[in-house]
Amino acid sequence: MKFGICNETFGDWELDKACAAARSIGYTGIEIAPFTLGNDIRKLSAQQRTEIRTTVEQNDLHVIGLHWLLAKTPEHAYHLTSPEAEVRRRTAAYLGDLARLCGELGGQVMVLGSPQQRNRLPGVSHHQAMEYAAEVLRQVMPVCESSGTMIAVEPLGPAEGNFLLTAVEGNQLIEMVDSPCCKLHLDVKAMASESEPTAEVIRVNQKHLVHFHANDPNLLGPGMGQVDFVPILAALRDIGYDRWVSVEVFDYRPGAQVIAETSIRNLQAALGQ
Repeated sequence: MKFGICNETFGDWELDKACAAARSIGYTGIEIAPFTLGNDIRKLSAQQRTEIRTTVEQNDLHVIGLHWLLAKTPEHAYHLTSPEAEVRRRTAAYLGDLARLCGELGGQVMVLGSPQQRNRLPGVSHHQAMEYAAEVLRQVMPVCESSGTMIAVEPLGPAEGNFLLTAVEGNQLIEMVDSPCCKLHLDVKAMASESEPTAEVIRVNQKHLVHFHANDPNLLGPGMGQVDFVPILAALRDIGYDRWVSVEVFDYRPGAQVIAETSIRNLQAALGQ
């Protein structure tokens, strides 16, 4: 099991400073939100992409991949379950652009959360939304294959939206896409709304699991709320999970340094390190 952290945790820190801090604290990977790289990732030159990757690697870190894939993009530009074919086509093309960026940065996983850009719109049934989403993701799979990346579908609870609310639904979509480049991502905060304990959700859904976010329903880092991470990490260990556990928070008030240090210390303690 490898510990990483999401780069937006560090706010407006320069990438080099954020990477240096993350590595000194003990993380070995960093996960990148595309909106932190500029208003339009398609405008990043080849040189800029190389510089980003070099900065990360010179700090002895790995780029894990991307998350918040469609966040802070132009309103109505992209939507995974839109009934409009042109919007779906545009969304697939942009996800393909993100896959190429992810591969060029040395990353592998792209976490598909972004609830506002996937929620069912008025008049769209759950069945239709699943069909639309599968159609979009199938178009992206060839780009993922060529770039060495994968999309990790992220179930989110009802507080976040109205589509893909459970790991079961996430797996249903993955089976519909039917590609080795479409897998499952699980998030502790999101799993808090599941009917089963988080450790059980992990065990039941291990087949497609390729990525994991550690946080708490209070929006802070692991161990900074009421969630007990001992059984969670035990479940990951029991299923042989040896990929990334990334710290992702949504309440930045304690400050990046405190969040990063406290989170990894709590994870290590829960893992018995």
